Amino acid sequence: MATQKIYDQTDNWASLAAQVADWQAAGLKVAFTNGCFDLVHRGHTDYLEGTRALADKLVVALNTDASVRRLKGPKRPVADEDGRLHVISALGCVDAVTLFDEPTPLAIITALKPDVLTKGDDYTIENIVGAQEVLANGGSVLTVPLVPGYSTSALIKKVLEAYGQS
Repeated sequence: MATQKIYDQTDNWASLAAQVADWQAAGLKVAFTNGCFDLVHRGHTDYLEGTRALADKLVVALNTDASVRRLKGPKRPVADEDGRLHVISALGCVDAVTLFDEPTPLAIITALKPDVLTKGDDYTIENIVGAQEVLANGGSVLTVPLVPGYSTSALIKKVLEAYGQS
């Protein structure tokens, strides 16, 4: 039987928090990151693999469709949340994935208490939501290098230009 990788957020991540606590009790280091991960591309996979290299387990929280629309505008996401959950969960470097609808991932970070929190190197540690909480729990907060030239917005633009729309 396959290990559960997709966790429902309706229980305020209690089942995922229990899994994280079990991993930590077994001496495993757990990393956490979050994002939209719309139209997954090399930049996303390199980032997730880079985050996973910092720990034994990786938990990814995806913005819900409504949350992505609030952040990116009414035409996004291109891929719906169910599809994004399944694509991210299929990556070998990802051990668990869930959704969050809040304006920031602070509630899930607080619930999970990860050992490592990451964002891309377009962030500074001071601007990473949840950094204070993770540091206060003895964890670390790190930025992971992004691959230049890869972004979902650039990918969307390229597709629209290739098919005569902009």
